[in-house]
Amino acid sequence: VTGEHGTGKEVVATWLHALSERRSKPLVTMNAGGLAEGIAESELFGHVKGAFTDARFDRIGCFELADEGTLFLDEIANMAVRLQAKLLRVLQTGEVQRVGSSRLRFVNVRVLSATNADLPSEIAAGRFREDLLYRLNTVVIHLPPLRERPEDIEALSMHFLAHYASRYRKAISGFDEAARKMMRAHRWPGNVRELGHAVERSVHMADPSAAVVSAPHLGL
Repeated sequence: VTGEHGTGKEVVATWLHALSERRSKPLVTMNAGGLAEGIAESELFGHVKGAFTDARFDRIGCFELADEGTLFLDEIANMAVRLQAKLLRVLQTGEVQRVGSSRLRFVNVRVLSATNADLPSEIAAGRFREDLLYRLNTVVIHLPPLRERPEDIEALSMHFLAHYASRYRKAISGFDEAARKMMRAHRWPGNVRELGHAVERSVHMADPSAAVVSAPHLGL
């Protein structure tokens, strides 16, 4: 799943899992590029007691946790190259080896991945393995930025409004014309995530007795 930050890549992964035959099994999510290499390896594959300092007990990794289900690897382009090689092997063989163990464990996992990076450029720069890309990109879903689909703004904003009005117990049912015009004109660099935060802020800022959100409440 590709697209800029905030376009909803994790939401797409959640829906793909929910609509699949694996929906009764776990959906496990991991930020593949948000951890140091050693920690990320342990998170993915697990480790055994004594494998490294502070490894006081065996730990199951994300692949084993997601067995029979789905593993969503976010920010895949930020994964260390050495770890990419180990990921490729698991995808090819289905075999997982915990850090510090000689035992191989077989897992049956559907892998979804996401990135906001230009992977061909990352490959050219030597930061991403080309063979891993070929293994991962069986199906590519690209999410365009919100500025390229302005027709979605109204539906998304109403969805967020219903959610946050209920959460914060306010009887707000819509947006006035100035607020709608402001949302249509905004470029939304943070995409759907930014829109959701703007609507949540507007619900907070609106008067308790307000029936609609006004433009100043959005904070744009």
